[in-house]
Amino acid sequence: MSTPPKLTTLFGALAVLLLSACASGPKPPDWQLEAKGSMERSVAAYMEGNSRVEQAELERARSQLARTGRADLLATAELLHCATRVASLVFEPCAGFENLRQDVPAPQRAYADYLGGRVQPQDVALLPAPQRAAAVGDAGALKSMADPLSQLVAAGVLLQTGKANPAVIAQAIDTASAQGWRRPLLAWLGVQAQRAEQGGDLEEAARLRRRMDITQRSASGAKAPVKEAAQEAAKEIPKENK
Repeated sequence: MSTPPKLTTLFGALAVLLLSACASGPKPPDWQLEAKGSMERSVAAYMEGNSRVEQAELERARSQLARTGRADLLATAELLHCATRVASLVFEPCAGFENLRQDVPAPQRAYADYLGGRVQPQDVALLPAPQRAAAVGDAGALKSMADPLSQLVAAGVLLQTGKANPAVIAQAIDTASAQGWRRPLLAWLGVQAQRAEQGGDLEEAARLRRRMDITQRSASGAKAPVKEAAQEAAKEIPKENK
């Protein structure tokens, strides 16, 4: 497994709290270190296509965060979990967060709505700054995002809301490929191949399918199958985007 991605400002309070474990000063509580490490490994495992490890690490993080009795910390972990789905074009309810919604602050509720493609205009200002442009449909928003997971989440929201142009799809593919994130790469390649087929460019579609085959072969030794990632994602994409 590759080095786990860092939790960035995309996830606000959790990142600030957990990354403080790396700062100088008194040794942080064990739960901080363990929750931070588990969430990073959970994200990495999901993006690489290892669902078994992803779920096990997520449960560890949930257990550590629940020890604090703070709904906001647990909710942010749930949002991170759901964000990886949006990045991989799996559009589904963020059930873990919804169970906590009534006890968390407004910015977290706004971010959950953003992931679902339904954030209200008056709540856009509550989102992390890099995501605000994508929330209002700015397809050029990805260019200002340095964090690869933020880029893929924004691209997923744009696709979900019918505002992803070919440049957004191409950048999402490049980002997933550069990170070695097999699951979102297959999903985004599947979208690009579908659009090529619908546009009558069968040669390009065939090239993309070959690239998907290469990516799928790289999963032959994975402990959890990812060969159906593109097909699963395609089922979740709104019809107007296909």
